[in-house]
Amino acid sequence: MRYEFRVSGVVPDTLAATFPELDRLRVPEQTLLFGSVADEAHLYGLLTRFQSLGLRVLEMRRLPA
Repeated sequence: MRYEFRVSGVVPDTLAATFPELDRLRVPEQTLLFGSVADEAHLYGLLTRFQSLGLRVLEMRRLPA
């Protein structure tokens, strides 16, 4: 499964490094992080990591294969 996470603001390199499984694309006032998610546990782990780092997920969506 592939997912995209739209995060508020610019995610700096140091925080982006905590998501080695995700690629990053900066857009105006937001950051898109996207990549493969192994299973539901991995997905919830990513969401927990976003929250613990103070990153606000504005949108999450599953991408076509």
